[in-house]
Amino acid sequence: MSKYSLFLCVMLIGLVGAAVSGEKKRPVSTYSIVARDPETGQLGVAVQSNWFSVGSIVSWAESGVGAVATQSFVEPAYGPLGLALMRAGKTAPEALKALLAIDPHPEVRQVAMVDAQGNVAVHTGEKCIVYAGHVQGEGFSCQANLMLKETVPQAMAEAFKKTKGDLADRLMAALEAAQAEGGDIRGKQSAAILVVSGKKSGTPWNERIVDIRVDDHPEPLKEIKRLLHLQKVYNYANHGDELMTQGKVDEAMQAYSKAMQLVPDNLEMTFWPAVTLASIGRVEEALPLFRKVFSRDKNWMELVKRLPKSDLLPDDPKLIEKILSVGKQ
Repeated sequence: MSKYSLFLCVMLIGLVGAAVSGEKKRPVSTYSIVARDPETGQLGVAVQSNWFSVGSIVSWAESGVGAVATQSFVEPAYGPLGLALMRAGKTAPEALKALLAIDPHPEVRQVAMVDAQGNVAVHTGEKCIVYAGHVQGEGFSCQANLMLKETVPQAMAEAFKKTKGDLADRLMAALEAAQAEGGDIRGKQSAAILVVSGKKSGTPWNERIVDIRVDDHPEPLKEIKRLLHLQKVYNYANHGDELMTQGKVDEAMQAYSKAMQLVPDNLEMTFWPAVTLASIGRVEEALPLFRKVFSRDKNWMELVKRLPKSDLLPDDPKLIEKILSVGKQ
């Protein structure tokens, strides 16, 4: 580790003394999972609780650095400071050990961390409200407190290991398994899933692959799952746009098609691929898509008229009329 990194670690450990107050604070009773995908390197954290806006204080992640879940009598400082220590070169176990060492109330904390190399660390204080516990596995940790049953963390771990798909899908499965096992003894209110890329890209806005929060809902997991489905749709659409800018038209249309297949009733996902096709001269392929949109909502016809001014369609009256004609049939 460089002298600068070591100095930073020392400074952060000092700062946490001010960040973690002598107050124990209220319990954010919850279940969560932190994990790293060994194939993609993606890092993620997912959580549900019978507490308003749980994702705003429990879940933390940074591309190429790690992920943190801080809960029970929650101390949010474990999130940003844990990430800062891992960013400076500490492993997840080293970062968690350092922060616990200067916490005046480690006995009521429940914290889990995973770093970019897949090292995992977790702590469940002896004063966390039962049932409380955790289960670690290769590259992941499941933890819970104030659960109806003590079997919740194990159920989460098994679901995570058995589920196929990307990291977000596996995190979702872990949350659903926890709820199926009884979940929070008090009920359910909010949930969150955060997944970041395994490596920094220089464009932080592209590094958050999934960032979904449901702050208050009677069925937060069902809502999270619905939004996760939409997230995938828009990821395909955005990827299609990126491919178009690279001149990879056929590949872009494949991405657009996947988005349309996932949400066939979403007019947005049908309209813009149609515009793309028409703008590059593949009008006959675009017309059936325009027809589908116009048959559902005529306002999209008015939008077509406005697009040439923004260079999204050629300034060609005959082309515009041909497009609009499918909405008049």
